[in-house]
Amino acid sequence: MSADREGATLVLGGSGFLGAHVIQAALEASRARGSGNEVVSAGRREPFVASEAVMRPRWMPFDALHAGAAERLCDDVQPARVIVCTALSTIPECESYPGLARALNVELPQRIARWCASSGARAILVSTDLVFGAVAPPALGFDESASTAPVSESGRSKARGESEFLASHPGALVVRLPLLFGDSGGRGLGASDRVLRAVERGERVDAFEDEWRTPLDVASAARALIELSFADARGILHVAGPERVSRYELALRALLSRGLDRDEARAKLARTTRAAAGMDALRPADVTLDARRARAVLRTPLLGPSEALAREARAGGAKERA
Repeated sequence: MSADREGATLVLGGSGFLGAHVIQAALEASRARGSGNEVVSAGRREPFVASEAVMRPRWMPFDALHAGAAERLCDDVQPARVIVCTALSTIPECESYPGLARALNVELPQRIARWCASSGARAILVSTDLVFGAVAPPALGFDESASTAPVSESGRSKARGESEFLASHPGALVVRLPLLFGDSGGRGLGASDRVLRAVERGERVDAFEDEWRTPLDVASAARALIELSFADARGILHVAGPERVSRYELALRALLSRGLDRDEARAKLARTTRAAAGMDALRPADVTLDARRARAVLRTPLLGPSEALAREARAGGAKERA
């Protein structure tokens, strides 16, 4: 079956930070194509949809830990494409609950991949740059041919999940994403909104100056995932921002985008290190991704902090004036 066939888009984890944007991008794609393709969000909570959104997804309650739940969900929806955003993603949670990390990051993707392989549905798994970290990246970052070398249970479980997903469905696609930032609808999620909400509460924010990523605007990541769900790419693809940026620099740019001058912004941040936070063994120093292949095949621009944060601030100002 062609990845371009008409039919429902099923998003697992549509209530999360990335998932909410994937839902919105899927709705926009359905409207633009004039297809009326249904968008279904599956998860334990209803999807987060902006109040001004014209179209809304169908929500199907879904607990990934129930035996057979993934297969029953897919049987009910009969999707043309499935995007797996559900994961246990934070490093502390995965260290504390390795069994849960295995269930959500390895076993769930494997079950979805098997169903999609048998039905001919398109299957995309969202993965992470944290599958790297034990060795330093090359000058341009890790490309898709690089061997995984995680340092945490989060990275290890995601790396195993990638392998099981692709082994179960050779036509499937794993999309590795970096640190995501951007608008979370006031929920304080993601790398930039978490900083902005903390500062609004009067808190001083710790920011690592020794952790380097290639951060990507969450809306760009979501649009890329939907574009890829209608394409034929398979295997592994790195979808990341164009700049190598430290966590401290990203937090600083988020505050600068809101009109603070540099001295004011710096005063609201506490420069710190992974070692000072007791996280140097679990948080890799540099997991820069090389996304040249993605930029060559995608129509969707992959926006980094400078452009995306400025655009978000302008959009917020326009809403306030309206």
